[in-house]
Amino acid sequence: MDTRQLAAFCAVVERKSFSQAAERLGVTQPAVSLQVRSLEKRLGRTLLDRSGRRVEPTEAGLALYRGAQRMLALESQLIEELDAGEEGELGGTLEVGASTGPGSTVVPVLLCEFQRENPGVAVSLSISDTQSVVDRVAERELELGVVGAARRHRGVVFEPFFRDEVVLACPPGHRFAGRSVSLEELREEPLIVMQEGAGVRQVIEDELRRAGTRLRDLEPRLELGLQESVKSAVAAGHGVTFISRTAIEADLAAGMLVTARVKGLEPSREISLVRSAGRSPTRAAEAFLEFARERL
Repeated sequence: MDTRQLAAFCAVVERKSFSQAAERLGVTQPAVSLQVRSLEKRLGRTLLDRSGRRVEPTEAGLALYRGAQRMLALESQLIEELDAGEEGELGGTLEVGASTGPGSTVVPVLLCEFQRENPGVAVSLSISDTQSVVDRVAERELELGVVGAARRHRGVVFEPFFRDEVVLACPPGHRFAGRSVSLEELREEPLIVMQEGAGVRQVIEDELRRAGTRLRDLEPRLELGLQESVKSAVAAGHGVTFISRTAIEADLAAGMLVTARVKGLEPSREISLVRSAGRSPTRAAEAFLEFARERL
């Protein structure tokens, strides 16, 4: 089976658009349409429903898509192994995405150390919110993702990577510093939260739900994007926030931030590794994971 046709078909399924699939593949839209029509003609099946605003796979198309993903992943792996040799020096590009917590602390250091030991591998790290990382791994724009909350997505699989504590960060000299405070006390302070999609926010929402309350019951006054934004606002004295401890270790050591605990809450999160479902990992990805787990 022509893998170029399969690649074009999978791109249309994932992008739900012939034009966006063509842009992703770096070819023209007519070229993508021709590849898909040729595949449908060969199989004698209609693979895509083109009647709606978005292109959707038919039942036969869904079945083909699952198998095609495995074939394309195997082809990529075989090419890599032929280029480098099973025991040869690692090469290629390792594209990793991470949410702002692990992406600003643990992951960059691990990738730099890994690349230093494997100079033939080019490393690329992109930082965004958890949901964006998961979506990009599902679309195979990234090979691996490291995120702070496992969000259900049929296109990916999650596995534990390491644990991270979530703390209440306060400005220096704050009345909460070093204390264990109640939810009622917390409600009296300006609470700064991260935007929807942030892993820490999901952890706190889940923890509050288990404690019988909701985030909106705390009346958060400010929603300021992701980690760096809320950290800067807290350090400047504009409120308190829940944040990953690993993300503020340097700030704690420098006295720019202090921490407190909230009675009844024990927030921590499993930092998860995200892989595309059905995708065979490259040698570089497997080597990086083995390298990372030895150090975490």
